[in-house]
Amino acid sequence: MLSFRLTDFSDLRTTIMKYEKEINRRKTFAIISHPDAGKTTLTEKFLLFGGAIQTAGAVKSNKIKKFATSDFMEIERQRGISVATSVMTFEYAGMLINLLDTPGHKDFAEDTYRTLTAVDSVVLVVDSVNGVEDQTRRLMEVCRMRDTPVIVFINKMDRDGKNRFDLLEEIENELKLQLHPMTWPINSGKDFKGVYNLHDKSLLLFTANTKANEEDSLAIEDLSDAKLDAKIGEKDAAQLREDVELIDGVYGVLNEEDYLNGKVAPVFFGSAINNFGVKELLDTFIQIAPVPRGRETSTRMVDADDDKFSGFIFKIHANLDPKHRDRIAFLRVCSGRFERNKYFHHVRLDRDLRFSNPYSFLARSKDVIEDAYPGDVVGLFDTGNFKIGDTLTEGEDFYFTGIPSFSPEIFKELVNKDPMKTKQLEKGIRQLTDEGVAQLFTQFGGNKKIIGCVGDLQFEVIQYRLLHEYSAACEFRTLPFYKACWLTSKDESKLQDFLRFKQSNSAEDKDGHPVYLAQSEWFLNTERNNNPDIEFHFTSEIHK
Repeated sequence: MLSFRLTDFSDLRTTIMKYEKEINRRKTFAIISHPDAGKTTLTEKFLLFGGAIQTAGAVKSNKIKKFATSDFMEIERQRGISVATSVMTFEYAGMLINLLDTPGHKDFAEDTYRTLTAVDSVVLVVDSVNGVEDQTRRLMEVCRMRDTPVIVFINKMDRDGKNRFDLLEEIENELKLQLHPMTWPINSGKDFKGVYNLHDKSLLLFTANTKANEEDSLAIEDLSDAKLDAKIGEKDAAQLREDVELIDGVYGVLNEEDYLNGKVAPVFFGSAINNFGVKELLDTFIQIAPVPRGRETSTRMVDADDDKFSGFIFKIHANLDPKHRDRIAFLRVCSGRFERNKYFHHVRLDRDLRFSNPYSFLARSKDVIEDAYPGDVVGLFDTGNFKIGDTLTEGEDFYFTGIPSFSPEIFKELVNKDPMKTKQLEKGIRQLTDEGVAQLFTQFGGNKKIIGCVGDLQFEVIQYRLLHEYSAACEFRTLPFYKACWLTSKDESKLQDFLRFKQSNSAEDKDGHPVYLAQSEWFLNTERNNNPDIEFHFTSEIHK
């Protein structure tokens, strides 16, 4: 066992926290990666170790033969990709783990960004064959914004990939992330023989198409032990001894505080599809990953051990069960105790709400819960009361910060193909944009509805879901806009004049806030220079 200690992020106190036991047994994290790096497969292996599922979904040739547990939307099953964040809760070694499996596809990056506001740490999956890719860079930028602790899992070691030292150097340089190897691979591809655990001083042997088990593990206190040569051969044993000496000299002992502060990332090597190296990662994760952390609000810092309940909505999903027109809001509990049937204060609406059927999740299956504690993710049945970023409290008026909407990159007009289904289309697009998969703008001086997305795949998903969930047929017409900017001004008359003069480029978002749609960077810079009394914002945070 590793000799790391658990660390509580609240100040050291002499008083015993009211919910200390519940907080300290919880870990809430997200798995992030570039598409096809093996993120969903790793998620399923975690669930297998936690006893949450009995068989994993086999992902082959990008087609899911047995559907992955965490991919529940029909379009995900058809295409073999994750396009919505899934929430799964399971127990392992006495710990309650809340795992959020995020979309890997870049077109759904904003859903992933928001999910990262609801977790305390992340596991980053890197493909040993392809190394660092574009989406990996973007995701790490978001992690760095919050100094989120990161553990790296280098996957697909059983395939011919990059040299392990070159791979570490690439990750450090590309992601601006200091690494610390916890296991070390013996070869790769068809010559992959296993990993050496640098801290447990044990050798885990790999055999293709078999699952790692206790018999495959061999304790080796001293690398000069002849058992090493007998197991992996003299040449590979000599190389491992040389590698480990170099690693020990360069990296030394892992500084846990540096990991918790997001400065150092422990690294594990393995093959998720073969369930190899996953247990070592999970065992270390539950020991060193942070317990629920405090969060900033508009008025003060809310610590996880505060007595009174608070939490925020980071995701909304309509029609989780296509047979029932349900809408679930995902709540991250930040402090206190959430209780079923108790009234809580909805800050934005200034109303008290109670929830008779709050859920915990294992992908599609839902279980009604009686209570929840900091770190937990709770599903709330929603009749239209919630938007992403909404805050619930026990009465105090504040909202959690840092959950903005970003400016989209692609803009298209929503065109109704069946006038008889106008109501269904309007209801559907309103609900889907409430989920945060896209943003809805209405052009000033008319009813033209403009959808803004990060990538083209989002439009395909919206079109598919509108047709299959709301029986509303639509098409999209590309618009020549480059960026959306939210507008504010201390002089209301100047803002109104601008909106009137620039009517063809002006719109309001679904909450009625004014937005300028710029055709290009040049147009945007020109308008900013010509209108010094108006501020142009690239996120919606200013209106929260």
